[in-house]
Amino acid sequence: MNEYPNRVVLEGVPEVHFYRGGPRCPEDIIVPSVIRAVLEYLGEADYGCKHCAALKLGCKVPCTYAFLVGVSGAASFLSWHEGWEDDNVEIHYMSADDAAPEQHIFRAIGYEYEWVAKEPGRDSEARFRKRIAESLGRGVPVAGYGVVGPPEASIIAGYDEGGDVLLGGSFFQHAPAFNAGVEFEPARNGQGTGYFRKRDWYKDTDCLLVIGEKVDKPPLGETCREALRWMLEVTRIPMVRPEPNAPAWYRQRHNGLAAYDAWAEHLLRDEAWPADDEATLADHHLIHNDAVGQVAEARWYGAQFLIQASDPDILPYGMAEDVLHAAACYAGEHDLMWKLWDLAGGNGNPEAYRYMADPAIRRQMATIIRQARDKDAQAADHFEQALR
Repeated sequence: MNEYPNRVVLEGVPEVHFYRGGPRCPEDIIVPSVIRAVLEYLGEADYGCKHCAALKLGCKVPCTYAFLVGVSGAASFLSWHEGWEDDNVEIHYMSADDAAPEQHIFRAIGYEYEWVAKEPGRDSEARFRKRIAESLGRGVPVAGYGVVGPPEASIIAGYDEGGDVLLGGSFFQHAPAFNAGVEFEPARNGQGTGYFRKRDWYKDTDCLLVIGEKVDKPPLGETCREALRWMLEVTRIPMVRPEPNAPAWYRQRHNGLAAYDAWAEHLLRDEAWPADDEATLADHHLIHNDAVGQVAEARWYGAQFLIQASDPDILPYGMAEDVLHAAACYAGEHDLMWKLWDLAGGNGNPEAYRYMADPAIRRQMATIIRQARDKDAQAADHFEQALR
């Protein structure tokens, strides 16, 4: 690192975080939110946010987050691991290739990118530091998987003390379970907190995604057609790694339409919801509630993506009816998820887990989940019809 400055910080990279109110809509699906923030920082004129800033002349995508949720496949994703696992909302399970969401995103936005992983027998930490310094020197943030929190995408926006300290933004930087020893830069514009400051970051960083040069991207219509094909596949594949020797985290993992059935069936397991065991009720409700939130947000933004794609300047008139019908199905699923929240006292109710001890409530929930599955299946049928 002697050839690089002791401190480099890219000022003004947008924050990323789970929803906490304010003018920006919820962005709780991490990879699309991180890439949206980077595109915003890079000043990409094709991508905007109709709620937070004036769209630039010629902007082609008025809701960048919805676009990235759509092209990544997250709009159509649902997973349910047999048992009570807490990673069902991890979008990298949508394919046997766990980098599929990023592949689809970067093809759509027209940027080269490179994964930088730890390699046995090499000084990977020195390589990580060098690649971070090179990218920041070009004025481009890096996506670090981990850094602060679980191995989810975060934004590396700077370094200090010759690379001993990383600066940036993470969805988990204020979570006590993940931010031990994390410090913060001074608040930007006098609001919120500044970038995190993380020492000993290498051990908590699984890999880097380094964004390269801009390349020609496909026409928007071609990108939206490919997104429909990918969303159809994500919806209909019941298990992405069905082989018995698949990695443990893929085994017995139901995906797409099959995930709804598994989710509903788990709610009907009365023995899993003991009324006298609050810890178990809370743990299982958290997994259920994460799935509710995943479907609500993913399908809502999926509907927005489909509405944008139905523009005759993007997709032909002959596709619009089915694309908009699919959007209506996704909007309907979003509304059904609010009914699930209402059955447990409302979205964000801290006592919601207590409702789960009542078999009658859980049976109503299972019925609603199956209704959502039916809407998901109808949306897939419309994708297929539109693509003919």
